[in-house]
Amino acid sequence: MTNQHYGQFCGLARAAEIVGQRWTLLILRDLSVGQQRYSDLVAGLPGIPTNTLATRLKELEDEGVVARVAPTGTERAVVYRLTPRGEELTPALDALSRWGAGGMRTPREGETVTTASITAALRVAAGDAVVPADWDTRYSVRVGPVEAHVVMRDGRITVGPGPAEDPDLIIAAGPQIRDVLAGERDPDTAVATGVVQLEGDAALFGRFAERLRVPYSENLPAGA
Repeated sequence: MTNQHYGQFCGLARAAEIVGQRWTLLILRDLSVGQQRYSDLVAGLPGIPTNTLATRLKELEDEGVVARVAPTGTERAVVYRLTPRGEELTPALDALSRWGAGGMRTPREGETVTTASITAALRVAAGDAVVPADWDTRYSVRVGPVEAHVVMRDGRITVGPGPAEDPDLIIAAGPQIRDVLAGERDPDTAVATGVVQLEGDAALFGRFAERLRVPYSENLPAGA
């Protein structure tokens, strides 16, 4: 149990007690992308002390938000996953991610992109967008050494970690791809200037940039 109590019979206070500890939201973000081994969480959360990770996972287990799954078959390691109660947090995590992204421009010194962070970012960018039912398009998105996939099929967009199977288009870019998805940089210009590199059917990049959108906030303090 967390030792942070607000002394109020309030849903927001109770939620803050559970998810407001340092690193907890990022642990939940990573698990919202898919179940993870302890070593996967350590690798995907650079800088987290291992004792802190162990403590946070135990707290989330105690609250019924995270569950441990015993190894089966050839798998030898315990994996962690969100429970149904934990999955209820995904819309809130996405809403916070969208709000935070509105104040982002370029990475600060030392900031990295992880598989979970780019997958969650693309999931937020896709939102609840709909696509024509006859589309069947698979994208792999590489940002530095990490990769996620976006599939437009059956009228909806799904996002997940790792490369797409037999992708129609591979998109390689740095964090500047955010400028394209925010509408601050034209897709054709991004390709022409080398901000984005494409492999496959380049005509599909415009469809990607049109359907996936990230917020852009003009209401930032000077110097942000």
